[in-house]
Amino acid sequence: AGSAAISCTKLYLKLGARLENITMFDSKGMLHTSRTDLNPYKKQFARSGKIMNLEEALEGADMFLGLSVGGVLKKEWLKKMSPHPIVFALANPVPEITYDEAISSRDDIIMATGRSDYPNQINNVLGFPFIFRGALDVRATKINDEMKLAAARALAALAKEPTPDEVNSAYGVKNLKFGKDYIIPKPNDPRLILHVAPAVAKAAMETRVARSPITSWDQYREELNKRMGHGNPIIRQIKAKAQRDPKRIIFAEAENFKILKAAEICKVEGFAKPILLGNKSFIEKLIVQNELELEGIEIIDPRAEEETKRREEFARLFHEKRRRKGVTYIMACERMHHRNYFGPMLVETGFADGLVSGLTTSYPDTIRPALQIIGKQDRWNVVSGMYILHTIKGTLFFADTTVNLNPSPETLVEITLQVAEAVRNFSIEPRVALISYSNFGSVKGNIPSKVQQAVAILHNNYPELIADGDIQADFALNSEMMKEYFPWSRLADSPANIFIFPYLTAGNAAYKLVQQLTDQNAIGPVLLGLKKPVHVLQMGSTVNNIVNMVSLATIDAQRLGE
Repeated sequence: AGSAAISCTKLYLKLGARLENITMFDSKGMLHTSRTDLNPYKKQFARSGKIMNLEEALEGADMFLGLSVGGVLKKEWLKKMSPHPIVFALANPVPEITYDEAISSRDDIIMATGRSDYPNQINNVLGFPFIFRGALDVRATKINDEMKLAAARALAALAKEPTPDEVNSAYGVKNLKFGKDYIIPKPNDPRLILHVAPAVAKAAMETRVARSPITSWDQYREELNKRMGHGNPIIRQIKAKAQRDPKRIIFAEAENFKILKAAEICKVEGFAKPILLGNKSFIEKLIVQNELELEGIEIIDPRAEEETKRREEFARLFHEKRRRKGVTYIMACERMHHRNYFGPMLVETGFADGLVSGLTTSYPDTIRPALQIIGKQDRWNVVSGMYILHTIKGTLFFADTTVNLNPSPETLVEITLQVAEAVRNFSIEPRVALISYSNFGSVKGNIPSKVQQAVAILHNNYPELIADGDIQADFALNSEMMKEYFPWSRLADSPANIFIFPYLTAGNAAYKLVQQLTDQNAIGPVLLGLKKPVHVLQMGSTVNNIVNMVSLATIDAQRLGE
């Protein structure tokens, strides 16, 4: 019955617990009205009636809260508690009863300790930093009970949301799910500050203790992200835009857990309206096994009998598109059994707005059907692949990284224009460096010559675009070097943010080196130039990567719909 126990109990009362149902103990025993040694703080929790010991008090109890000393709780006593008892044994470093002892006493126990080596760690780090953050950000005159309760409710709500991939990975589990072994978020959950601090700040405003009210919650959350250094601002922008108007996105490899987990996050967070492709019974089994929140989600099996009519229609349409390119009707019918053909046909016919695929198949096997069915936009002769990386130099865009092996000068121009357009859509001014091993003709060769021809076309036909080359990558990133050696260049005032490479090997190697050396998630490959959004996942993509690509497909569909 110390200050911690009394404070916790007062919050329980605020949440609806009844005083007559609370039995409190200190080192001398039960707090009873007959005791004369109780201070005013303890006296408010003193009970009349029978004087009980701890074992007797636990009989039929719903919860035990321990903030005392190790070893005071016996395994046998827990068996006398009511069904699904809650036991918070929070003494440190040794709890009132060990986690292993407690869970071996009965199957239905909900057990938490202050230890990080067991599930349900109750730790101040989950509350205090974010309570203080929210209070300070509105210049609260005090921290009141409503602010504490707001923090508690935010933590409880967060525990019921899909768990981020980085949290699952850190704890070596596949999918943390709300239940008796996961009743509270993990201390390393990056979402804590974004959920708890705003809840506390809002409670301070509602109870009129805030001297500096927050006017834009979206802006406030963005500021919190920046302070914590969380993630890529481009990713946050993409997700925020996706949530405004989620689109129907095909998840073509839905028999894979990562895809289903990403679909759950996209559905719950509102980044997309997922449509799953694959064997329906297998997918439903995976959903149940992993307790994913995908109730009511649409599942389409391209091979199922009920899809016969649609397969036949898709085969007819595909045959019309490709009959002069060696595709017979029989071949078209056979291909519609494959998700990488059936999926793009769903997009092409308007049933879906976009598609992501490629986690378990090669890049060519994913992009080829999309090109054959959806095709490139009429204004382009090629499509290209772009990667987005967040670095200490800012957000950088690399192309072509996935499609064109040895682009001609004219193709380099198209790639440049495609990437510049994509970058403008992120409200960023494009500054393009066309990369070579030469600086403005300092070394002769086929590659510098090709790049110089592309730059000449850009300067003549698109003078409003800030682009220059041929240029070495280090110069393109360093405006001081540019000002010293090439002050006349269009890139002298500020570093480039778009890097166009003269051939595929260079672009592909460059983005992978930067990604590994900076330990940052790359967004991509972003496929540019198609009529409708199709994005190809890297083999082995994380759940976060998949969510990012789905969100990007959504905003691409939004833009095309405009």
